[in-house]
Amino acid sequence: MNAQPKNLFSFPRFRPEVGGKNTAPFLPMSRAEMDALGWDSCDVILVTGDAYIDHPSFGMALIGRLLEHHGFRVGIISQPDWQSADAFRALGKPNLYFGVTAGNMDSMVNRYTADRKIRSEDAYTPDGDRTKRPDRALVVYAQRAREAYPDANVVAGSIEASLRRIAHYDYWSDKVRRSVLPDSKADILLFGNAERALIDLTHRLAQGEAIKDIRDLRGTAFMTPKGWLPDEEWTEINSVKIDTPGKIEAHTDPYAMVPEKEAKCATGDAPATTAVSAEAKSEVKVETKADVVQLQAIRIMSREERQLMLRNKQHKSVIRLPSFDEVKEDAVLYAHASRVFHLEANPGNAKALVQGHGDRDVWLNPPPLPLAMDEMDGVYDRAYARAPHPAYGKARIPAWEMIRFSVNIMRGCFGGCTFCSITEHEGRIIQSRSEPSILREIEEIRDKVKGFTGTISDLGGPTANMYRLACKDKKIEESCRRLSCVYPSICSNLGTDHSKLISIYRKARALPGIKKILVSSGLRYDLAVRSPEYVKELVTHHVGGLLKIAPEHTEADTLSKMMKPGIGSYDEFKAMFQKYSKEAGKEQYLIPYFIAAHPGSTDEDMVNLAVWLKKNDFKLDQVQTFMPTPMALATTMYHTRKNPLKKVTADSEVVETARSGKIRKLHKALLRYHAPENWEIIHEALVRMGRRDLIGSGPKHLIPLRQPHIPITIDESGVANGKRVAAPRIDTFGKKSYARAAANAKTTPGKPAAASSARPALAYKSAKPKAAPSKTGRR
Repeated sequence: MNAQPKNLFSFPRFRPEVGGKNTAPFLPMSRAEMDALGWDSCDVILVTGDAYIDHPSFGMALIGRLLEHHGFRVGIISQPDWQSADAFRALGKPNLYFGVTAGNMDSMVNRYTADRKIRSEDAYTPDGDRTKRPDRALVVYAQRAREAYPDANVVAGSIEASLRRIAHYDYWSDKVRRSVLPDSKADILLFGNAERALIDLTHRLAQGEAIKDIRDLRGTAFMTPKGWLPDEEWTEINSVKIDTPGKIEAHTDPYAMVPEKEAKCATGDAPATTAVSAEAKSEVKVETKADVVQLQAIRIMSREERQLMLRNKQHKSVIRLPSFDEVKEDAVLYAHASRVFHLEANPGNAKALVQGHGDRDVWLNPPPLPLAMDEMDGVYDRAYARAPHPAYGKARIPAWEMIRFSVNIMRGCFGGCTFCSITEHEGRIIQSRSEPSILREIEEIRDKVKGFTGTISDLGGPTANMYRLACKDKKIEESCRRLSCVYPSICSNLGTDHSKLISIYRKARALPGIKKILVSSGLRYDLAVRSPEYVKELVTHHVGGLLKIAPEHTEADTLSKMMKPGIGSYDEFKAMFQKYSKEAGKEQYLIPYFIAAHPGSTDEDMVNLAVWLKKNDFKLDQVQTFMPTPMALATTMYHTRKNPLKKVTADSEVVETARSGKIRKLHKALLRYHAPENWEIIHEALVRMGRRDLIGSGPKHLIPLRQPHIPITIDESGVANGKRVAAPRIDTFGKKSYARAAANAKTTPGKPAAASSARPALAYKSAKPKAAPSKTGRR
């Protein structure tokens, strides 16, 4: 696999008449549109679970326009009826392949909440219709595409492919599922930001190369016979034997956070060493033959020679993970495999991985190399229509409404939060666009997008303030094995200069016709405090009254399982935020995000968090319960109760995890301690925990001993006061719940329920006087 990739835009155009100035108004979704373009067939047909919106924030548009630029005819099948193969024949058979994706989100995350309930709407579908995509859409679509044209190539991609490329725990079925490759029957899977692999693959297929022979592309996975190796120079490393005492193997230990004898990425320097490589020396030997003694000298290799030798060996090594059958049955092996997988995520030093699935293997090449700035510009500078396909008419597409006035300035995140899947898909190395490219997009929005009133809703990315932040030394970056550049502390080799981002902000808001540039992406506040000038610029000009940040928790043990900074960093940022807001003469508030029921968070931790919220007068309207997404490190903790951030053994650290519905409900309720409907479950828990000191009417109490007396109003459908939820108990916490009393009460639709003769009238909402607005907004 070539360490110096070919530039993404250096390939000759496959069809000179396609792309360039001959871009289609929209990529065709029907035969009629193909006819209008003069096409008798498509080279590539992209199948997606999302509505087709021709905007670079939507994966199919971004990939489709890039392929079009390279001279390929690209058609799109959006949200097909998966009940039969007919919808997959709408554009005919593709000349090269079907590119199949679930959409911008994993389809299970898209369809279900953390409580495993179907979401009220699908943000990526016209009018939010939640029936337009199947569960596990990638597998379903790929199988249907194969059924439609059995001899067509099928290429799987998108975040669902990335997160499910090896055996993984699936929260919704509560079991370990195998890789989507054998289930989907795809010929090859592309993971991560796959532009490099996709363009190279497409050109090679166009030149007649068979897809089964393309096995050397970074960022790809495919099925192989058991024990297959690319050539005789390759060696296989069994991951489960890496830490077994015995003969010392001369390969890099995947458990080592920093490889020996390599540049250090953590703070501090490694002690000097004069060790000689095992492959670089031969022991002194004494051989006696015919009374002749021969001595064989030791040859000491230079540092450069040793590093070159290790790199060559690394590039020809594959780590064998425990098989699907093993990780399915053994939680320790699952956690071990997860740890090794995440430590092999740096494109600069990652090895290939292989995992057995029955009598075959899933082979994963190393991750893709990041795009250079000019390549990023080229991807985002294509001729996007910046609108939904006309076939949708005036239908409302929630995701489009959210992002149509926003600009993505970078990719990736080096935060390493264990509950987040960005790293598994986009990687830890930040890929940024140039300043001119970003400003051009703002002008295009101003000039082309209907309804624009002068406000850019967001100038950001996965994290608002990681634009152009990188390791100070490329060699150190390529050898680094840290899971995060900012945890447990910010690496001394990480550049934290925000000046280039400040420059973007200033030039963007100075453009004619631009009234306001908002920053709505999540902010990494521990980085922001390193640059007071940035915080001042942000607070003075780019906050629309509310700024969201994500402390996630207050307790150190839970934060360590999240790989998040301590609450002290939040306090430092809050002080700066308030100072600069006051200097600007603005009343502005922080919106803190917190996660309930995260692995490692005990009932006591959640009570302490609730007390902190009460002390700081935060009343959260919406809260987030931890959702175990495929491949995330926190998901490994949830499933195995082991900590993959450390060496995993049968006796290693046990991570306490809220798995039962009742405990998860309690943790969520504690984040909304102020809501009367949560007082019953909180009261029960506080009594059980011996924390009656938090029950009462004083300012330090979390919940009251008694509740106000307010009647319930039940409508025609039986919904009480607009909510079909369990209500808090009446009077004291030892009597029947409101929900049961409401069911037994004789009521008139639209009118208050009559009070039972045996107990006071039922209450849903507090009768307390109106208070000042909460310091939080909706999340």
